[in-house]
Amino acid sequence: MVLDNWLKIYETPFAHQAEIMQGYLEQQDIAAVIINKQDSSYHFGRYELYVSLKDGIIAQTIIANEISFE
Repeated sequence: MVLDNWLKIYETPFAHQAEIMQGYLEQQDIAAVIINKQDSSYHFGRYELYVSLKDGIIAQTIIANEISFE
């Protein structure tokens, strides 16, 4: 996958967190893509969430101010 026009805005070891972020951004009309970088044999790695460069700043602001897993 070519990521030249995409910006990584979130990274987590948990699939459900990436999916929640993706769903929330899509409710705000921001297209988001999850890249699974988890090793299928050993179950370690990360899930990365990407948005287009044009939506990057607003997506980062939404994640920083409106979503928390703590």
